[in-house]
Amino acid sequence: MSITRRSLLLAALATPLSRPLAAQQRSGLLPTEVRVHPGLAPGDIYVIPEDFHLYHIRRPGVAMRYGVGVGRAGLEFKGAAVIQRKAEWPSWRPTDAMIAREPDKYAKYADGVPGGPDNPMGARALYLYRDGRDTYYRIHGTTNPETIGSSVSNGCIRLRNEDVMALYDSVSIGSHVTVV
Repeated sequence: MSITRRSLLLAALATPLSRPLAAQQRSGLLPTEVRVHPGLAPGDIYVIPEDFHLYHIRRPGVAMRYGVGVGRAGLEFKGAAVIQRKAEWPSWRPTDAMIAREPDKYAKYADGVPGGPDNPMGARALYLYRDGRDTYYRIHGTTNPETIGSSVSNGCIRLRNEDVMALYDSVSIGSHVTVV
């Protein structure tokens, strides 16, 4: 059996540090501090879409793991990015591709939706850039927390609002994000 970088990362990100609450044990999607490979850089974020988890490296060997919802097949973000913008209660406008793909659902939002509790982006957003350009993918909150643990979005990575607020407060502009 060969060990790939991906299998090493998956194994390193899987060990809980503290005993989770009963609800966390049942769902596995609530925030939990976990042990990770000590070589992962503090501040970096890793997303494992197949497991519906985001790992924010807090210090060498320790990360906070959050449950996430991810993009449905063919729309998901993959690879490396950098957080170059953060927003509280961000406004939202569907991309032109979203409107073209599902006009009945998204055309009515073509002029955008102001930030606030009813906005699909939720309470906070971290904007992903690659090579200095906006990817139009975000790590953001959601008004539909029941979708955490599923692949239904147009590509963004979403967390419960209370979780994205905690992540937002602990992430810096320039943080690296890797989606495997």
